[in-house]
Amino acid sequence: MFGKSVAEYLGFQKLFLALIAVVGLARLGLSLAGLPNSRVMWFSMTGVALAGVVYYGAAVHTRGFGSYKQLLALAFFQMTLMHLIAVLGIVVSIAGFANIYTAPEFSGPSVPTSQWTHALAHLTIGIMATTVLGWAIAAVVLLVTKRLAPRPAAA
Repeated sequence: MFGKSVAEYLGFQKLFLALIAVVGLARLGLSLAGLPNSRVMWFSMTGVALAGVVYYGAAVHTRGFGSYKQLLALAFFQMTLMHLIAVLGIVVSIAGFANIYTAPEFSGPSVPTSQWTHALAHLTIGIMATTVLGWAIAAVVLLVTKRLAPRPAAA
């Protein structure tokens, strides 16, 4: 994809993918353990994902990984993981174990009454919209980085 293998992308972003998985699963586990949502909310996959796209925006240039096209793939893999974890939480809730992923205060006012539709929205609109937004943020960071930091010499 864009001149790189899936393994290369996943290797480049393994730290942030691991952090998203740890934070997202901790959020689910703590919620299932009965901690109040007001505490569990501080475990934010969105916060980690934002840090990731900012990092990718600088690192693809400074580490010689690629450019704008590669940022799109990096954002896609990261956002897909984030939404898959959210869907796991929704499915767990459907199975009868209420958790933060279906709590009205975190699901938003427009969440449909069907949690299956909620899960489907994460897998479609959610992945697409956050991928584009993540790419846009990373692209701005890359633009600034290209102006400020020289690209490393090819080995």
